Amino acid sequence: MTLADFEVAVASADDVSESDQTWFPKWLRRYALTHPKGLTNELPVNRDTALRFSRSLLEAGAPAWQRWQAVRSLECYRDLVLKRSEPDLSSIVAKLAQMGKQERNLDLHVPPTEEELAGIRGKVDPTEPDLIQTMRGDLRVLHYSMATEKAYVRWVKRFMGHVGSTNLELFNERDIESFLTKLAVERQVAASTQTQAKSSLLFLFECILGKRIGFLNAARVKRPDTMPVWFSRNEIEKLLEQMTGMHRIMFQLMYGSGLRHKECRRLRIKDVWFDEGCLLVRNGKGQKDRMTFLPKQVIPDLKRQIAWATQRHQQDLEEGHDKVYLPFALSRKYPNAGREVGWRWVFPSRQRSRDKRSGIVWRHHIAEAQFSDALKASRKAAGITKNGVPHSLRHSFATHLVEDGTDLPTVQKLMGHKDIETTMSYVHVSVAFDSRLQSPVDRLAGGD
Repeated sequence: MTLADFEVAVASADDVSESDQTWFPKWLRRYALTHPKGLTNELPVNRDTALRFSRSLLEAGAPAWQRWQAVRSLECYRDLVLKRSEPDLSSIVAKLAQMGKQERNLDLHVPPTEEELAGIRGKVDPTEPDLIQTMRGDLRVLHYSMATEKAYVRWVKRFMGHVGSTNLELFNERDIESFLTKLAVERQVAASTQTQAKSSLLFLFECILGKRIGFLNAARVKRPDTMPVWFSRNEIEKLLEQMTGMHRIMFQLMYGSGLRHKECRRLRIKDVWFDEGCLLVRNGKGQKDRMTFLPKQVIPDLKRQIAWATQRHQQDLEEGHDKVYLPFALSRKYPNAGREVGWRWVFPSRQRSRDKRSGIVWRHHIAEAQFSDALKASRKAAGITKNGVPHSLRHSFATHLVEDGTDLPTVQKLMGHKDIETTMSYVHVSVAFDSRLQSPVDRLAGGD
C-alpha cells in the first residue's frame, strides 16, 4: 500500500477530524521522506521509527502538539492502510499529548490558531506567486530544512516555466510526466536530481493542491554505479599546503575528524572539548549525535579561530544582536543562549544577515560555497585533476584509517554510520588492492 492509498483512506474516514484529514497526509509524507522508497512503497511503522521521527521533528523545531499530531498520523496509517493493531504507539502519543497541553494550555483537539501557525511559517516574500508562498509556509509548519525548502521551491518555479503558468491547478500527471521526461532526456540530469524534482512536485500537488497523483510514466534516469573520489596522502599534503586561514582549519577537521561539510560549518564552540581531545557532533545525518577525535595538529589554530569567533560574539552583543539560531525547542529552553559564547558558531560568517524565515538579524555560520570554492582553487593550484569535493575528505578519512589498521567498527562509530556496510563503501575501493598484486605490464617491465 502506498502513501496515495492513505490519503484516499483518510479523506473518507468518518472518525478523523477535518484538521487531521488535512495534516495527517502531510505528516506521513514528511515521515516517508526518511525511508528509502517511502513515497511509493509500504512504510515501516514501529516504536523505534516513531520515536526517531518524533525526535527528528523536535530537533527541527517542532513543538509537542505537532509531534503529537505527527505520531498520530502513523497510528492512522497503521490502522487504515496496514490494517494492524501493532505496534502500540499509545504511550508515545499520550506523553506527547501531555507535553502539548502544557505548551499550549489548550485542548489538543482544538485546531492550532492562526497565530500559532503564523509564528512557525515566519516571513515570506509577498512578491512571489501565492502558491509558492503557501508552499513555503507549509514546508515550515512541517519543519522541513531550509535546504529542502529552497530546492522544492526552485523545482516548482521551473515547472511553472515548463507549463507557462502559475495556476498549477489546471495541470495533472501528464504535465508532470512531460517535465520529468524532459529532465531525463534533454537535460540529462542525475537520477537524484530527477527524484528531487519529482518529490517537490508530488508535495505541491498532493499536500498543497490536494490533487491525487497516480502512476507517473516518465522516462527515468538510471542511477549509475559510481566510484567515490578520495585523495591519497600525498594529495592531502599538497592540498593542505594551499589552504589558509579558516578554510585550512575546516580542511583539517573534515579530513582529520571525518566531519561532513555541513557538520563542520555548524560546529558550535561548546562542542569542542579540548581537554578530552574530542569533538561532539550534534544533529548529524539522521539527527544523530556522535563523538569523534580532535586532531592534535589543529588545536593551536582552532583555539585562535575560536578566539576570533568570540570577538565577533562580543561585537554582536555590543551592537544589540544577541540572537543565534537554535531549533524551536532549544530556543524555548535556552532563551538567553545567544548571549552565551558557547552556543555561537566556530566558523561564523564575517557579516550578519537577516534570516529569511524569522526575519531576525544575526550572524550565521559561513556559507556552503565558501569552503567548496576554496577546495576547488586549492586542487587547481596543487595540480590535482581529481574532481574531489568536500565530502571526498570524509572518504579519505575512512580509507586512510583502515589502511593504518583501524578496525571497521571503530571507523563506523567515528563516522556515525548506522550500518557497517555504509562504512565499507567508503574504504573497500582502496584496501581491495593487496600490495602483492602486480599489473601484467609491470611484470613484463621487471622481466618476470
